[in-house]
Parts: sequence; structure tokens; C-alpha cells
Amino acid sequence: MSDLFAPQMSKEMAERRPLADRLRPKNLAEVTGQEHLTGEDGVLARMIAAGSLGSMIFWGPPGTGKTTVARLLSGEAGLAFEQISAIFSGVADLKKVFESARLRRMEGRQTLLFVDEIHRFNRAQQDSFLPVMEDGTVILVGATTENPSFELNAALLSRARVLTFKSHDEASIETLLKRAEETEGKPLPLDADARATLIRMADGDGRASLTLAEEVWRAAREGEVFDTEGLGKIVQRRAPVYDKGQDGHYNLISALHKAVRGSDPDAALYYLCRMFDAGEDPLYLGRRLVRMAVEDIGLADPQALVVCNAAKDAYDYLGSPEGELALAQACVYLATAPKSNGVYVAYKAAMRAAKEHGSLLPPKHILNAPTKLMKAEGYNEGYRYDHDEPDAFSGQDYFPEKMGRKTFYDPPERGFEREIRKRLDWWGKLRRERGGG
Repeated sequence: MSDLFAPQMSKEMAERRPLADRLRPKNLAEVTGQEHLTGEDGVLARMIAAGSLGSMIFWGPPGTGKTTVARLLSGEAGLAFEQISAIFSGVADLKKVFESARLRRMEGRQTLLFVDEIHRFNRAQQDSFLPVMEDGTVILVGATTENPSFELNAALLSRARVLTFKSHDEASIETLLKRAEETEGKPLPLDADARATLIRMADGDGRASLTLAEEVWRAAREGEVFDTEGLGKIVQRRAPVYDKGQDGHYNLISALHKAVRGSDPDAALYYLCRMFDAGEDPLYLGRRLVRMAVEDIGLADPQALVVCNAAKDAYDYLGSPEGELALAQACVYLATAPKSNGVYVAYKAAMRAAKEHGSLLPPKHILNAPTKLMKAEGYNEGYRYDHDEPDAFSGQDYFPEKMGRKTFYDPPERGFEREIRKRLDWWGKLRRERGGG
């Protein structure tokens, strides 16, 4: 006997599905925010029109439509669709999928295999895709939030085209919210400022924007409209997209470092606060500021290192949130300080020389001679004690004889190094006059 309630249950279940699932586009033309790929002149639209799909890697943040677009591609190209997740799948699962695809191919139908989080597969698992991609058993579409250059094998990348998905901008999120209002048959109960705040909370994630909208509809009473404060009470602020071990972390620390190096205190503070807001360890940021002090300011302002170490210690002493201000102060100090990589460059050059020249003996005149044998060998012979010399400078050569004199440190005419430059030039003049090379 058939179930008389099945149609009703099916409708009820459909209505209970998350809003983001109910609003999935039905064709590529409905995809929002990725017009550079799915629009009339987009690369995916052109592939469909040409009737030729190749393997691809979809790279982009969460909630930008990677899974949806892969499913739509298979439908519009008439391909069988298989989906697996690298988080939950292993070698045995891959073998089953490949075997199914081979059987379909024998029947004249090709398979689009969508692999979510493909970067989670190890090197051997990634290599297993190569034969089935090469012989046409599957068209691989892998999705990743991480930089494919770092996370995927070169062999795999050479057989697939990388397509970049962009975070949704405010206009794109607004389009999604309007579609949601049409689907729900009612406006989102937010005033203009609260609506703008919700869009910012979504942080470029379309799925997140619809989830937040659902929370608002669930909380709203009949006729109620929330302002920004009311919105904050009913929805938890969404944490920024940021993984301390992955691209988000490295992108922001790179931006912070380059803003400091570029003497832009406003941009530097912005990226510092972005990382604070995302939950980065403030002591990690303190250590990075110390690194910037020695790499990019150096002796142009010797106080930079002192300030950064003091800020790190202040955070360690005060904790959060008071300690963050000390790190912000150090960040601004670095960004506004005179810049020099003179010591950094000199260090690298000296290290190269140390590796290239091996274990050369220093000149004997600067070696101590605690034994008669060493004195007999000429150790310490001819050494001149600088403090006893005119200007407290002997001008002797201290490099190994077989190496010859080298210049590693070349301070620029900036900040405190301007004074160092004067001293070095003066000592160089004295050294030449006194025959030290």
C-alpha cells in the first residue's frame, strides 16, 4: 500500500532544508558573484558552448559556489556527476569511484568527478588521479580553499586548469538576500544599517549570509524590525575566514610586514588588527615585529629592536586586551622609523662568504699565544692594541690572508646609519693611510 502522506512529508522535508540549499542556482546563468567564470564571456560558459570540458581546480574561499558550479557543469555538459570529499575518503573509495567511471565510459558516458577539499589528499592519493585524467575516464574538478601552488602536486596541476573563485562583494550578497526574500515571500526584518551590518558579517561568504538571514527570520516576531544592536543580540558574529596554519595567516602577516616596510602606519595597523580580530596569538605577532625591527629598520634606528622587545614583554605582562596596545605602538613605531636592510644584507653576504671559504685560519697577529710553541709560530706577533693607537684605531687587517679584505656592510644615508656611514668612511681613510688595506 502506498504511503498517502509521502507527498506531504516530502514537501515538509523540502521546506526544512537550509535556505542556502533551497536557493542553489539551477543553471550557470543564475550563479552570483562569479561572472568572470560563469557569465556569457566567462571561461566556463565558453567551455560549455564549445562542448569541451577539461579537468579543473576551483580555488577560492568558502561559500563562493565551487560545489554548486561543479554540479551545474555536469548537468549542462551531460556528464555523470560523482562527488567525494578528501576528508572522508581514502584509497579504497577512490578505486570504487574510478571503477564506476570506467564502466560508464564503456557505456559511452563520461564522469565529472568533483573532489571537495582536494588539498587534503596526500601526494600518493593525488597521483592516483593522473591515469584516469589522462585516459579520459574522469574529468576531475577539485575544490580547494588553499593555494594550489603549495598544496597540490605539480603533476596534477599540469593536467588541470586552475580557476579562481572570488569572495562575494556587497552587491553580490545583496542579490542573494533579495532572492532569499523572494523565496520566503517576506522582507528581511532589518533596517538599512542592520542589513548592511549583516552583509559585512558574512565576510564574502554567500552561504553564511543566507544562514544569518535564516537566523533573523527565526528570531523575528510579527511586525518586528531589528536595528544593528538588535541584530547583534540575535546572531553570533561570524569569525573572519582565517586558518592560522594556512593561506589566510600567511597572506595577512605578509601584508603587515610589507606595510611596515613601506612606511604605511595606517595599513600596518589595519592588518595587525585584522589578525587580532581573527584570533591570532599576540605573542606570535610580537615576535614578528621583532623580526621586522632587525630586518627592515636595523641600525637606521637601533631603538626599534628595543621598542619591539619591550612591547612583547608588555603584552606578556599585561595580557589581553590591554597588551595589544603595546604591540600596536610598536607596529606604528616600526612603520614610521627610517628603513634600512643594511645589516640584513651584510649578514647574508657574510654567511655566504663563511660557507664559500671554509675553515680559513684568521691572521696570526690577532690570535692569542698562551704557549711557547704558539709564540714560536708567530701567533700574536705584530698585534697592535687599538686603544693605544692614535684615534683608538690601528687600521690592521683582520680577515684571513687567503681571503683578502671584504666589504659586507654598506649603511645607507638614513637615520642613525648616516652617522655610522661617517665613521666607516673615516676609519676606511685611516686604514688606507696606515697600510691596513
